Amino acid sequence: MRLELRERWGGQPLWARRVRAVYLIGFLEGFCSHVLDLVRGGIHAYASFPQVPLQVFFVSLVVLDPLAAVLVGLVRREGSWLAATVMVMDVSANWWGNRHWLQDDPAKLFWLAPITLFALFVVALSLPLRRAAAGAAGTL
Repeated sequence: MRLELRERWGGQPLWARRVRAVYLIGFLEGFCSHVLDLVRGGIHAYASFPQVPLQVFFVSLVVLDPLAAVLVGLVRREGSWLAATVMVMDVSANWWGNRHWLQDDPAKLFWLAPITLFALFVVALSLPLRRAAAGAAGTL
């Protein structure tokens, strides 16, 4: 398994390895952030969001973020698809759940910039990364 994984990573173009590394860092950071939220606030860590589906989604990121990281790290085509899906949902949920700040204090929305930029990066590169993974799978 270790040798196969090394070959799969080695079979990726340099740009794809770098993109995968950024994906891994981003999703592991997200995972740690959500774990810390749950440690601090328990199951009700996201009670500030009045919509229960948003609360459930943010808790589910404790599973979805590392799953996306693992699939991307294993150079699986499904990894880029899952990563893009999770990020679109995550950014949408964050912007929707914090939309009241647009009127109350728009400057507070600045803290959503990093996750939004990461989501744009993930979505923009998901198809090229999927193609690179397909090429690596075809060479083994």
